[in-house]
Amino acid sequence: MRLARVLGASGRALLWVGVLVLLFVAYQLWGTSLQTAQSQNDAERAFRQAAQRIDDPRVGAPDRGDGPTAATDDAAVSSIPAPASDGELLGLIEMPAIGADWYLYEGVGLDVLQGGPGHYTGTSLPGQPGNASIAGHRTTYGAPFNRIDELGSGDEIVITYPSGATFTYDYRSTEIVRPDQVEVLQDNDFDGDGEVDDMLTLTACHPKYSARERIIVRARLREAPIPRPPGQQRRPPTSFDEAVGVSGDPVSNAPAVLWGIATGMIWLAAFVVGRAWRKWPTYILGLPFFLAALYVFFENFYALLPPGF
Repeated sequence: MRLARVLGASGRALLWVGVLVLLFVAYQLWGTSLQTAQSQNDAERAFRQAAQRIDDPRVGAPDRGDGPTAATDDAAVSSIPAPASDGELLGLIEMPAIGADWYLYEGVGLDVLQGGPGHYTGTSLPGQPGNASIAGHRTTYGAPFNRIDELGSGDEIVITYPSGATFTYDYRSTEIVRPDQVEVLQDNDFDGDGEVDDMLTLTACHPKYSARERIIVRARLREAPIPRPPGQQRRPPTSFDEAVGVSGDPVSNAPAVLWGIATGMIWLAAFVVGRAWRKWPTYILGLPFFLAALYVFFENFYALLPPGF
């Protein structure tokens, strides 16, 4: 009898562990998208408000009186915003062939990419000369770059700024590289003609559900690039870890531990009350509290893991 009880308890424990693992997988694939969806909604409102301010003649760029040519040049340069701070809205990226349109942020830190695709700080801005580089998740946090492997000849990637300036890139190539091949973010002469090509580089983890490699999609700027303003500095990252802000500093595990304890206490309280009162009504009443605490626990536990995919 004692062996049967031990085996029964072990079986139930393993069952609950399996359920928690499945719930964590569901959180990674779908739960993380809730945060991204909210960020994208906020970005859409900010994009429209910025566009309205630019369209308002009372807020338009002042006339410097330097002649029509200088005014035209100033308007062209101002159509690309000055480099933003990490996490600030930059523009909109659209890939019609795969039905993808996402608001784009500056920076590719782990916290930034939770809100949507991010521009590698230090690389050219889209529409400028050189290699503009953008990163995005492939399976978590809304998976903005989930289908970039399907892009091919004739497909377009369109970048739009709140100013209304639009730049179109034509698909050129796809390759798979190691995570340490950061040279894909550098300016390159792809044609071998001695001139740096004006490109857009998309990066994401590869294969899906893994961070073992990187998929690199390149596209060529269709229009003539807009020159960078004098003095605008560029320093492409020298490693992907530098780009995403991964450091050797440990992440505190206290929030995950505390929320894990809180989640366990809610489950234990529901179990005790259920035995003393009514089992299923108690479980139904306690379920929303348990799931809310479990969600926060998963968020803090996920932060302890290596960079996601």
